[in-house]
Amino acid sequence: MKLENKRVAILATDGFEKSELFEPLKALKNEGARVDVISVKQGPIKSWDGNNWGETIDVDYLVNDINENDYNALVLPGGVANPDLLRTHENALNFIREFFKSGKPVSAICHAPWLLISARVIENRKVTSYHSIKDDVINAGANWVDQEVVVDQGLVTSRNPNDLPAFINKIIEEVKEGKHEDQVVNA
Repeated sequence: MKLENKRVAILATDGFEKSELFEPLKALKNEGARVDVISVKQGPIKSWDGNNWGETIDVDYLVNDINENDYNALVLPGGVANPDLLRTHENALNFIREFFKSGKPVSAICHAPWLLISARVIENRKVTSYHSIKDDVINAGANWVDQEVVVDQGLVTSRNPNDLPAFINKIIEEVKEGKHEDQVVNA
């Protein structure tokens, strides 16, 4: 197991894109990582799958009750509703900022870069995202590119569920590498 003794947080709430949470979760666990689903609400959270609500997953911890120090990396699944809801919670944004302050790997796919924008950690980064938020990313000061997966000093971004194989491979690679001292920002 390549990631045993590694602990990864997945921050999500209702409306996360089903595949963008479940596929990284499964891959990280298969590599031996301990993976916790963190949210702003207790109980199960609902995925979005196609044009309707999908599968649920139980929340392991509330973001108010945990600390970035307990984790080696952070994964931010997309979906439209999920990041839009999370970015209104200051504790969720602080949790994200702490990963950037410590230089730990952060991965964001689809609409999840909205969270990076609201956390004010995306400026001067090379990133990708779902095409409809390209202008938001650029207006936040990032260098947006249209690529399957982009890695910038421990920050992994991808565009959509079609990019999941490359996204997951880079997440695993970055978790293995650990902290990136040159990623540290004063957020």
